[in-house]
This record gives sequence, C-alpha cells and structure tokens, in this order.
Amino acid sequence: MQFRRRLWAWPWELRRRGVLGVNRRNARLLLAENRRAHFPRVDDKLRTKLLCESRGIQIPQTYALIEHQGEIRRFPASLGSRAEFVIKPAKGSAGRGILVIAQHEAPHYVTSSGAALTPDDLRYHLRSILSGLYSLGGQPDRAIIEQRIRPHPFFEHIAVGGTPDIRIILYRGVPVMGMVRLPTRASRGRANLHQGAAGAAVDLNTGQTFGGVWRTRRVSVHPDTGQSIDGLQVPAWDVLIAAAINLAEALELGYLGVDFVLGAEVGPVVLEANARPGLAIQIANQRGLLPRLKLVASQPRQPRHWCRRLELMRMLAGLP
Repeated sequence: MQFRRRLWAWPWELRRRGVLGVNRRNARLLLAENRRAHFPRVDDKLRTKLLCESRGIQIPQTYALIEHQGEIRRFPASLGSRAEFVIKPAKGSAGRGILVIAQHEAPHYVTSSGAALTPDDLRYHLRSILSGLYSLGGQPDRAIIEQRIRPHPFFEHIAVGGTPDIRIILYRGVPVMGMVRLPTRASRGRANLHQGAAGAAVDLNTGQTFGGVWRTRRVSVHPDTGQSIDGLQVPAWDVLIAAAINLAEALELGYLGVDFVLGAEVGPVVLEANARPGLAIQIANQRGLLPRLKLVASQPRQPRHWCRRLELMRMLAGLP
C-alpha cells in the first residue's frame, strides 16, 4: 500500500521537533520576558533610534519628522535637494506604510520597485500615516523621513525590487537564530516572508548562509534571479552581531528581533527592533527555536559579560 506524503504536521510533532508556536511564544516569552513598560522602546521607532544613538549603533539619518497635518505641505522643502529617502510610520509594524523613494524625476517620485508617484500621492500617504492607518492599534502616528541606505553589493543578484534585510532573534541578550530576508517580485520589493520574500538561514558563528525557503518550499536559489542563496558569506557579520547584543542590552527586553540593512558604504545599520518577532525564521532555518531557548534559559540569569553571550551563541551551533 502506498501512502501519500503529508504536507502538514500535528502540533505535538512540531513540539517534538523543537518548533516554537505562537501561543507558547506569547505566554512563555512575550509576557514572561518582556516588561510592558519597555515595549514603547521598540514600538516607537524614534525611541529605538535614540537608544541606538546613545549606544553608538549605526542608524539611518533622520531628515525630518512630520507630526501634524499642517506640516505636510512643507514636506518637499524639508528634503532640500535629496532625491532619495524613506518614509516610514514611527509606530508601524510588519513593514506596513514604509515607502522607499529611489529617485526624484520632477514632478514624479520613483519608488525602489519602479512605481512613479506624484507629490499628491506622497501627501496622501503622509496623511494616512498621521491618521494611524499603519500604526499598532490604529493610534495617531508620526511620519519619519530618513536616509535611504543603499544595499551592499553582496545583495546585487539575490534581491529584486527592494531592500533586503537581516533579522537576528535574541533571547536574554544571546543571539539564537538569524536569517537574510530577500525581496522578490512576488513580495513587491518587501523583505517579508509572509508577503512572498525569500529567506536564507544564516549560521550565527560564521555569518554564512545555508539554504532557505520561499513560500512553502525549500530553495537554494533566488526564485527570480536563479542565483544561489546558499553558502554566501554575509559581510561585517561580527559587527552586526555585536550591534544586536548591544541593542538588546539597551532595550532590556528578554526576547526580541533586531532588523539590519547592510549598507554599501556604512556596513550594518539597524532598521528597527521588534518585541513580537514572527516565527517564520524557523522555517528558513529548518529547525526550531525551543532547543536554543532552553539552552540559554539553563544558564544563570545574572547579567552576562559579552564574552559569555558569544560563548553561548557558539554552543548553539551543536544543536539540531
């Protein structure tokens, strides 16, 4: 008798394989490890940027901050002669509301994916941000106009129509899992796995990619370019890991994700931090978070020296 291969797994099977689920993440990590009083440090990107500045962590330069509807009409003047920039909601999530302008060909602004927008389009987008369309809980928000970081040549053939980023998950200040998120045509330039981006797992100790995922299947090449996403060395990896540990310490959150963009000239730059990071990173890595979390949790809770955190990170390499 032949049996059809299952495309799903029972919850107990996933737990046995060390996969962290949403309910367990919320109950055991978000509630237990992250004090609610510290959530604004990551939910408001302006506060995150200030913390990064205080720690000497690289962030995109802020060109302007729009807080009131009346300031929108002065928006072009705040840009000066800058032809490229990023508009983002201060309290947005999942990449919603972020608009990357790659060039200005009067009267149009051209996005990184090639769409042409008029000044009225940008003003409408800014009004939407201020009204809370993209913010957590739909609360009134502010719009940040900031520097566009040009991606490192490393990504030239493995990203399409947008800016790739690198996510690191940290638990009690220790990096436990990482991945590179690569925009595709399907994701419309967004580095979000749920929206169609590809994800390449990264070995935390070496900064080398080792395979990946796109939608529901494992891949070793970018779905659009056909270029390998396996066995690539992420530049300035040690600098990136150090910045992630530094920021986790400043934020005082026990479980979080830190997103970086790798700049062509400036190296690793923090885009944002997330107190509720998604779980798709486990799919990209083809392994669960639970064994890693348990190893870190088995260590004493007193403040750890950086060297000890790096030592714990290296110990994770031996886990399945």
